[in-house]
Amino acid sequence: MVKNATSYSGNGLRDWLVQRVSAVVLGLYMIFLLVVIVSHPGMDYATWQGLFGQLWMKVITFIALLSLFAHAWIGVWTVLTDYVKPTCIRMPLEVLVILALLAYLIWGIEIVWSI
Repeated sequence: MVKNATSYSGNGLRDWLVQRVSAVVLGLYMIFLLVVIVSHPGMDYATWQGLFGQLWMKVITFIALLSLFAHAWIGVWTVLTDYVKPTCIRMPLEVLVILALLAYLIWGIEIVWSI
């Protein structure tokens, strides 16, 4: 069996499942944030900071960040694999995407955990 080194897991079914689960996680996270915003019409910075200062909110946001990373990588990898056929072009693009996603993930973790 041939495994592609640039695939998220090397298994199409697993990639599909990870993308669907991550989409659900991100959807629930966005709905939760929307409910919080709508239920607090006069929300100010202190309230927002208090919400994101809670450990449970930091954990939920961290899970959402990981879901976003996995979801974006699988999506971009699929598009690049389908539409960019020359390996000499596709591989550098994949490396750039991975580096950008890792930078965004680290930046998000730094913001959420106030490192």
